[in-house]
Amino acid sequence: MKKYALILSILLLFPLCLSAQERQKFSPEKFEADMQEFITREAALDQKEAAKFFPLLNEMHQKQRALFGQIRKASKDKPADNKAAAQAIKQCDKLNIELKQIEQQYHEKMLKELPAQKVYSAINAEGRFHRKMMSGWHNFRNKQRDKRH
Repeated sequence: MKKYALILSILLLFPLCLSAQERQKFSPEKFEADMQEFITREAALDQKEAAKFFPLLNEMHQKQRALFGQIRKASKDKPADNKAAAQAIKQCDKLNIELKQIEQQYHEKMLKELPAQKVYSAINAEGRFHRKMMSGWHNFRNKQRDKRH
């Protein structure tokens, strides 16, 4: 569950990360282009492979975003009692399982379109891209905090 919370926080904090690094308004289009460029380079995807991979990745992310919103809502409200807390936990677990099932479904689709090593490299490159963005955001926040003190 911690893994999914990390993924959720990464996806939710990217706009802040990029705007902090570039000191300009977040552009989803630029973020997407930067991510695609990074993954293409790191996974050594050619144009045909990228043209097959990225529509599937984007479709997967779109389906996952709807669930992230539900997880965020379920995690945000503090339950009033033990029964409500147990229900919230079960709801988050159910949604996290759905997230993983979506990911598994799309990985299978990707494996039908590309060699497994390319899919593996692309998936790992996406994770590195997100970590790189979070690291940049974290470093920027620390610098801002240090300036205030």
